Amino acid sequence: MLPNFSVLGFPAWQPHVSFLTGAYANETIALRWLHLIFGIIWIGLLYFFNLVLTPVMKQCDPKLRTKIYPELMPGAMAWFGWSGLVTVLVGLRYFQIHLSSDAKAAGDPSLVGKWLCWWLLVWLIAYVFIYGLQLPSKGVLDSSWVRVIGIGVVVAAASWLVLALNGGANVSNAHLAISVGGGLGFVMLLNTWGVVWRVQKRLIAWSRASAEQGTPMPPETERLMRWNYLTARTSFWLSFPMLFFMAAASHYPFLSSVAR
Repeated sequence: MLPNFSVLGFPAWQPHVSFLTGAYANETIALRWLHLIFGIIWIGLLYFFNLVLTPVMKQCDPKLRTKIYPELMPGAMAWFGWSGLVTVLVGLRYFQIHLSSDAKAAGDPSLVGKWLCWWLLVWLIAYVFIYGLQLPSKGVLDSSWVRVIGIGVVVAAASWLVLALNGGANVSNAHLAISVGGGLGFVMLLNTWGVVWRVQKRLIAWSRASAEQGTPMPPETERLMRWNYLTARTSFWLSFPMLFFMAAASHYPFLSSVAR
């Protein structure tokens, strides 16, 4: 006979698990889980590229670099690009759930489309400026301070604007926090596919040709490597406020009195 130990009023030998049966609860936990898994892969590779790979490649002999690069980067970039895409797509669905909840509280379901359109427009316009500030330049435009201040101003302005446009009496903290954090993630995704992957495809092909056929690297290599570096660095620094706002969506309700 089993000892009569109990936990929370249940016999200790019985499981205390009770899964939720509602579609909403199960969908949201599935979305969160996928968002976390693919987000970890995406941001983990971003940190690996910035903190480990780039410094090591700078120290490598050019001949060794052309041998390593085409072997390492195709797989790494595939994981980097597709994990980023899944992270953002899953996040958009999760964002839409919060928007729908807020629109229902406001008594106007059409607000979902309005909020999404404002969010997308603000961050697309912001990315146009960020894209320009990441381009390799000469003179004063190549100053790190000019780039940092410029991108900082653009991000701050876009964050303020999206909060102003999407704010309201019935808008939750999660809605507003994701409006900023998700916007930064969207910018990082545009960097991943719009710049980094485009540049890397060329660098991988040129490195492979150099390693296998002895073809010299084209003169454009240095410019593309600089562009890739600046873009990766931008995404690296943007990841910190992005992660803060995404965590604040559930754990730090500082943007709205509506706690949902």
